[in-house]
Amino acid sequence: MQLVLLSGVSGSGKSVALKALEDAGFFCVDNLPADLIAPLVDYARARGEERVAISADARSRESLGGLPEIVEKERARGADVRVIFLDTADESLVRRFSETRRPHPLAEEGRTLAEAIAEERRVLAWLAEIGQRIDTSHLTPNQLRGWIRDLVVTEPSRLTLVFESFGYKGGAPLDADFVFDARGVLPNPHYDPALRSLTGHDQAVIEFLERETQANLLVEDIQRFLQAWIPRFALDQRASIIVAIGCTGGRHRSIYIANALAERFRSEYPVGVRHRDTRD
Repeated sequence: MQLVLLSGVSGSGKSVALKALEDAGFFCVDNLPADLIAPLVDYARARGEERVAISADARSRESLGGLPEIVEKERARGADVRVIFLDTADESLVRRFSETRRPHPLAEEGRTLAEAIAEERRVLAWLAEIGQRIDTSHLTPNQLRGWIRDLVVTEPSRLTLVFESFGYKGGAPLDADFVFDARGVLPNPHYDPALRSLTGHDQAVIEFLERETQANLLVEDIQRFLQAWIPRFALDQRASIIVAIGCTGGRHRSIYIANALAERFRSEYPVGVRHRDTRD
């Protein structure tokens, strides 16, 4: 059985993610108290379900403490268990709740929205550390659906590498395991009028970076670093590693490096590529 346990802060896109899993053929249950997860998994096994996804959040905080034990028990029974935690920057959460006019689930006892968000983060802080974190701050629903499919609907026994480009103007991704900064070591194609409107996907930008900069050397250094440390993550039963590469706007240097690294690792691992700030 492939079992996905989905959690995260309210407003981070859990409903979108669960629907993506349902569309991928998972048997899905939303907002289930943690002490009911084991009985539900037994029920799903009896039905012959091979893919199960369960969402639990701070509304069932009294029983969330039993989640690590459940994870270990199901892994001992042979299940491929993945814990996914969706996270979002506070300013994005405030904007989303304001736009939808929905009350925060923990906005009780006179708490303001900011206080409710802070309380939920306190309750879920430990859970964020045991799960695969996905930062949804800058994602559209379609992007989140695609990222969930890339992360989960893969060969379960192999570690997946995700290379993500981003611009520091929007902040570094909350979910990255490694972050590499290309700003100080590579000149910015943005300042060439002929390249400004292009991206790191375009041949003219690729040729500029390979001809005029040390981009290939940076790619080789990152590759050697990852090859040395990836095996340690595999021993920790991680489903994926997110490697983020940043530049100023997330359009030129970071895209080139993310694509180049993906090509270098594609023969060794399942690979995903994300370009946060170009909607590609």
